[in-house]
Amino acid sequence: MPAPTAVIFDLGGVLIDWNPRYLYRSLFLDDEPGMEWFLSNVTSRAWNEQLDLGRNWAEAVAELVAQHPDRADLIRAYHERWEEMLGGPHQDTVAILAELRATRVPLYALTNWSGETFDMARDRFPFLEWFAGIVVSGHERLIKPDERIFRLLLERFSLAPASTLFIDDSKANVDQARRLGMDAILFTDAPELRTALAERCLLG
Repeated sequence: MPAPTAVIFDLGGVLIDWNPRYLYRSLFLDDEPGMEWFLSNVTSRAWNEQLDLGRNWAEAVAELVAQHPDRADLIRAYHERWEEMLGGPHQDTVAILAELRATRVPLYALTNWSGETFDMARDRFPFLEWFAGIVVSGHERLIKPDERIFRLLLERFSLAPASTLFIDDSKANVDQARRLGMDAILFTDAPELRTALAERCLLG
C-alpha cells in the first residue's frame, strides 16, 4: 500500500498513560471494589466524557458533590489531584513517534481531553511539541468518535483522508476514521504498531 503522507495519533492510551486508579488506589487503600464502584458510578465514564466535551470543571464537580455529599472529598480530588492520574509516557510508542518525526512525515494528534487540563500535559510531555497540530476535544466541544471532530482536523490542516493514517486504541474511533476514508490502525502495543507502520513504508 502507498505510504501515508500524514499521521494522526491519539494521545491517551497510545502515547500517554492516564488512569484515575493511579490516584484513587492511594485514597481507597485496600478497598479495590469500593474504588471500582466509585469510578463506575460517581466519577463515571459518562461524567468524564462531559469534561472532555468542554464542560467547566468547577460546575461538574459541584454538581456531583451535591449528588454525593458523603463522597465530596473523593470527588474534588478528581480535579484537584488530576495530575496524579498521569502515569507517564508510553516510552516504546514515543520512540516510534520520534522515528516517524525523523522521516519528516507530518504528525498530528486528535485527543479526547479536557481543555482545562490539557496544558498540564503540554508542560509534562515535551514530545507534544513534535506535532504540527493538535485538536483537543475540550477546546472544540466535540468528541471522538463524532465524525465532526475528524472532519474539523482534516479541514483545519488541509489533510486528504485517502493519504492520512489514524492511530487510536479505541475501535469505535478507528472505525469512524475508516468510514471517512482514512487508513487506520487499532493500537494494541508498540511492536504491532511498528509492524503496521513498516507495512505502510513509514518505518524501515
